[in-house]
Amino acid sequence: MRIIIDCFKLVKGEGKSIGIYNLALNLVRELAKDSMGNEIIVFGNSYNKHDFDIEGITFCMNGKNPLNKLNLIIWELFGVSVAAKKLKADKILFPRGYASMLHLTKEYVIIHDMIPFYYHEHYPGYFNKLENFYIMWRLKASARHADKVITISEASKRDIIKYSETDEKKVAVIHNGCNAIDSITDEKQGESYIIAVTSMLPHKNAEGIIRSYEKYCEMEAEPLPLTIIGIDDAARFAPTDKAARNMTCIKYIEDDRELHRLIHGAKVFLFLSFIEGFGFPPIEAMQLGTPVICSNTSSLPEVAADAAVYVDPCDYVQTARSIAKLINDTKKAEELCDKGKANIERFSWQKTGERYRQELFK
Repeated sequence: MRIIIDCFKLVKGEGKSIGIYNLALNLVRELAKDSMGNEIIVFGNSYNKHDFDIEGITFCMNGKNPLNKLNLIIWELFGVSVAAKKLKADKILFPRGYASMLHLTKEYVIIHDMIPFYYHEHYPGYFNKLENFYIMWRLKASARHADKVITISEASKRDIIKYSETDEKKVAVIHNGCNAIDSITDEKQGESYIIAVTSMLPHKNAEGIIRSYEKYCEMEAEPLPLTIIGIDDAARFAPTDKAARNMTCIKYIEDDRELHRLIHGAKVFLFLSFIEGFGFPPIEAMQLGTPVICSNTSSLPEVAADAAVYVDPCDYVQTARSIAKLINDTKKAEELCDKGKANIERFSWQKTGERYRQELFK
């Protein structure tokens, strides 16, 4: 069997495709280890050739610029299907969520989430309306017309069925794997602090983190400081003076090891997104031995399982109380860390690769 994986559109560090790039790369690496006699062809570009041109894979480079939107649209709608037909491919896998419009070859599409529909309902006008309409249309059409839809959580599966009205029997859930993190053996020492990961995108709920921290500061005479990764400052949310004095915002940390040291050293990891296709940050915190408080919404209870304290991301008092309680309950924190270590065993790329073999090679 000849199977094509369309990675032409993937450029590391560009757009919002960091997670998709990571999935595609790790999946290709796993399939290359054992293709079970099948031929794997990767459609790539000059930017990702150094990653995807690996032993066991046939790399086919498209010479066009993947950063040009017109090139992307033409390739996505028509070009990829024509190229696959010429190579007499049996199946195409689309890691980015959008299948071709021509359907000349059997199509498998990975749809990570339906967050554009969430924005259409809850934050209309936040994104360009025409662009968001195009994305919603493409996601819906891809889910309906693909021979198989693969998604990364049961929560995303429910959303795909809801918004695209596709047959649930053709939607398979395959969880992401998680990348190994270099061991950090330093004991938690120095000043104690809380850490949170978010962004300015509304669904990441930076405001909920800040409002919850304000409530926590009201409860404590000497609150632990809060470090927020993902925003440059909190001024636009007008935090109280006491909260602002104890808060540090860091827009971006380029060095992964430095980020991991910060998470590892924290007393509590806070993640209050409204919706996630999967939700890697709590898993990373578990890998680093930091107890997690996260939202009780979307995919997060599915992914974090029994290894987190769950809160309503809109209930700031409940969240503040959970922070205070976990900080003061050493036994509970240790229990969560132990459960976190067990939980992450569910998410290996080896297991993910095996599940994709079951779907692609049958």
